[in-house]
Amino acid sequence: MGLSLVEPVVRVAVQVTFLRMAAPPDTPAPALPPDCRLEQVARCTVPFYRYLYNTVGQDYVWWLRRATPDAEIAEILADPAITIHVLYRDGAPAGFFELERRPATGTANIGYFGLLPHAVGQGIGAAFLRAAIDAAWATGQGGVTVNTCTADHPRALPNYLAAGFSRLRVVREIWPVPLRLGLNVPENLLA
Repeated sequence: MGLSLVEPVVRVAVQVTFLRMAAPPDTPAPALPPDCRLEQVARCTVPFYRYLYNTVGQDYVWWLRRATPDAEIAEILADPAITIHVLYRDGAPAGFFELERRPATGTANIGYFGLLPHAVGQGIGAAFLRAAIDAAWATGQGGVTVNTCTADHPRALPNYLAAGFSRLRVVREIWPVPLRLGLNVPENLLA
């Protein structure tokens, strides 16, 4: 009889809010500061993606892609339906978002969105979010979706709602976050 190895995990309890925008915003987009530029990464490498994902998500229990093997991340990045967009400020990465075109549902999904820690609280979040929303609408889909959870920055949900998203549903999830990832899980999220 073979041994079954079970990876040690911490159980994280979150409320996930799924949101949708049914029509493009009808207000002018706020401008990014002049020292910022947004760039779609033509061929994002796995190490650069991991840097963005891990740095943005380190304080918010972003774990799923940390636990994903490099080969699978490479497949995701090679998928023509997925694009990676990086916000640069003074030449250094300040944030990123990942878009996924979903023609079967007629939506573009903002799969990941966030600022690097040094850019949080600098007054660029609303303009950056609007740039992500505009990029999602530019894919030609009939709606834009995003989700956030109680592990994310406390301003995430209010910012999405202020940007014009509407709540679709809220789901309680228990995440089995591998201990090997070394993420700091806040006490209030422990299941």
